[in-house]
Order: sequence, then C-alpha cells, then structure tokens
Amino acid sequence: MKPIICFGEILWDIFPAGKKIGGAPFNVAYHLNKMGIDGRMISCVGNDELGKELIEKVKEASIPVDECQINNKYDTGTVIAEIDKNNEAHYTIVEPVAWDFIEWKQEYENLVKNSQGFVFGSLGSRNNLSKSTLIKLLEVAPYKIFDINLRPPYISQVSIIEFMKKADLVKMNKAELRLLLDWVGKEYTEEEEAIKYIRRCFSLDGLIVTKGSKGAVYCNQDQYIYSEAIQVEIKDTVGSGDSFLAGFLAKRAQGFSISDSIEEAIALGAFITNHIGACPVYDLEEFKKFKMNKNIKSTIIKEDQAKK
Repeated sequence: MKPIICFGEILWDIFPAGKKIGGAPFNVAYHLNKMGIDGRMISCVGNDELGKELIEKVKEASIPVDECQINNKYDTGTVIAEIDKNNEAHYTIVEPVAWDFIEWKQEYENLVKNSQGFVFGSLGSRNNLSKSTLIKLLEVAPYKIFDINLRPPYISQVSIIEFMKKADLVKMNKAELRLLLDWVGKEYTEEEEAIKYIRRCFSLDGLIVTKGSKGAVYCNQDQYIYSEAIQVEIKDTVGSGDSFLAGFLAKRAQGFSISDSIEEAIALGAFITNHIGACPVYDLEEFKKFKMNKNIKSTIIKEDQAKK
C-alpha cells in the first residue's frame, strides 16, 4: 500500500506538567501508523537535545526519519500550551524554528508523487522557505489533503485561498467555515448551504467540517453525510482534530466507504480526547475495543434530497 505523506511542523508541546511530541501533521502521521497505514513525515528539527529527542520519539512511533531534516541554525520547534477550565488548548507558537526552514530535496518529489495522499496545513507555510517547498510538492502530489488548522496570528488569507484552490480534500472546523465564507463574500444563512457552497466554490472533491460535540459533516458532489459525536470524558482536546483526520484517511486508504470512514474518524477523535496529549501510547486493539462499545450513527443525504 502506498504511503500517506504529511508535511509541516513537528515540535514539542510544552504543558505545565511537562512536554509532549506534537505538531498537527506529525499527529496525523502518528495515528495513521497506529491504524496500520504507512504515514511519513517531511519536516525539520534543530541540531539540539530537543531535536535528538524528537527524532527518537519518531523512531519509537515506527515512522521513518529519512525525510526529517536537521537544521544547524534554528532550534527545534516548541509550543507553549495552556489548558483552560473547559479543557480547551491555547497555544503560543515559538518562531523562528527549524520547521520554518524545510528545504527542497529532489528525493521528496518521487516520494510524494508515489503516495496515495499528501497532508498539509496552513501553519507549516508561515515562512517562505517551507512554503516554497510545500508548493513544489503540491505540484506533484496525486491527492492533496488540506487541514486548514488556523493558528493565530499565522493566518494568511492569500495563502489559504491559494491552498484551497489546489486541494482535493479539505478539513475545517465551523469557525473556519464561517471565515472562508466571509473571504469569498458569501453570507452565512444555513450550515448545509454554507458547506455545499464552499465545496462548489473551490471545486473540492470532498469537504469535511468538524463541529466538536455536535459531530462532523462530509460533503462531496453526490453526498452530504452527517455523523453524530461520541460522548466521552474529555481529558484534553489537543490533537483530536488530527486523529479525526487520520481515522478518516486510514479507513479510506483501506477501501472503506465515506460513511464508514467518517464514523472511524469520529471514534478515533473521541478516543484521543479521552487521553492526555495528542499522541498517547496505545495500540489498534485498544482502539477497536473502545469503538465496539460506542454507538456511532451517520446519516447519508443525497444532494438532490437535501435540497427538497
């Protein structure tokens, strides 16, 4: 099976109780591998102790480190994470750091060209060097998956619109959906209409909108699918969206339906919020047992029916 390549930030999330490996693209790669998919990571760490530690953690996760560059000038990425009383994470993202300077390497072209999916976000393009490498890789990627994942103040309307036009599948949350509507001059009136409009506006193969405790929606040209959330004890929400995306992509890579894939995404996202950190230690059997005890429902609505 061809790999899924993730591009962008790999870093340490610094919590009051200690540090944990993170970075949205890495989180996706981590959970893809847990789901039995070959997830790879193109990134960069500093030539420092934190960088060496990160590389060891990547190896422990059975993710190849060949595509992870070592930068002698800039430190390994860190994010100061604070959790509020509602268990929501708030981040201070240090800059400049090593993953801002992911250099182009010719061997990346064949790797991405021969992948079944290329995952990227908006944060990994905040620096022009990493952005230029990303754009070159998007030119050869057979299937481009854009997880918007906005992280203020690193929000470039020009870049995000550019990436939306290049993407095949896009994942966003409800707040990001409303922001996109504002940018394209469309008033928000109703959720389903808004989601379908954005999909058509950017000619997307598929659009996923996550809604936290209210579930998630998938929309393509033929279907509009809603899946309910799973009620679990929330220990923290760090990385839950990344695990959601990994669950969806893993199931699709294994040939399952979109409906099955959304249900897997919902289950894995809930499973991770029931743990501490974006990349907790677990195995596939543990997740399967968790999912087996949950009743996940998705509703498929054909577009022509949805308009009635």
